Amino acid sequence: MYARACIALLLILSACATSGPSPGEAVARSPRNANLQRAAALPWTDEGRCVVQEASHPWPEVVEQCFHALDQERLRFRDPTGRCAVASAGAAAMGIGFCVLAAPEIIVGAVIVVGVVVVGIAIKEALDAYELKRADPEDAVPVLETKPAPRESVAERRPKPQPAGQDWLPPMPPDARERERRPECKPIPVPHLGGDVLHNMCADRVPRNGFPGSDVLVNGKRFDALQLHARVLWEVKTDNFDTYTADLQRIVLEKQVRELQRERALALACGFEFRVGVRSAAHKFALGLLDETLEVVVMDWC
Repeated sequence: MYARACIALLLILSACATSGPSPGEAVARSPRNANLQRAAALPWTDEGRCVVQEASHPWPEVVEQCFHALDQERLRFRDPTGRCAVASAGAAAMGIGFCVLAAPEIIVGAVIVVGVVVVGIAIKEALDAYELKRADPEDAVPVLETKPAPRESVAERRPKPQPAGQDWLPPMPPDARERERRPECKPIPVPHLGGDVLHNMCADRVPRNGFPGSDVLVNGKRFDALQLHARVLWEVKTDNFDTYTADLQRIVLEKQVRELQRERALALACGFEFRVGVRSAAHKFALGLLDETLEVVVMDWC
């Protein structure tokens, strides 16, 4: 109850301290986006999934619901005004840190983060989706959201352990989550192999690639790209297929189809979809003749 009283006070202060946006600023000052940007500067133990779910609520409520997910060992709180020392009395579950962080406008130096903050994957994807929506509403990727659960105070809420292996990815179906608990199914970015500049460029430019500049190790295989939101692993082929002789095309295709079928099986075993990128329609057509179940895309970005 005391936590709720603190939240109500902070919301009132927020309303008084914030002037209404002009019509031209309405989109730029989206409360959800503002909350995501503020949260991006903080360290989270759940890659920001709680914040993404709660970001549409006022910031003090976001803090209340997600305070448990902060990496509090990396945070230092200061209360230069002394207001939080009084407001937090009796709210031991949250303390001064909660009060300082939930304030309508955080005073410079009140929250100090130890070390470098890497933006949580879930927050980054939500911010990227927001920017895409502003740039092209018809081509935007929907932000992952879940139906709001019954709200409870931080004092009553216990941190729930996250299944191992989900550090890199957004929420997934239960069966995929079970598979990814296997250590070999956790995506790990690793340096590109070799010095094939064209191949690496085509892989890095896969739309919404979560790890440009790296391969992704999954289930013992280095894949060329991973679309985090869609959970799709990619293999990129940059052969000049159209210039090959008929005999060479046959040899290359037979070898590639065997490899791609094996790689697809490895991806599916860990709950990922699998896609192949090629540079020409002829190459796509020829692969489809040998295995029509392969999902092949002509890379117009390459």
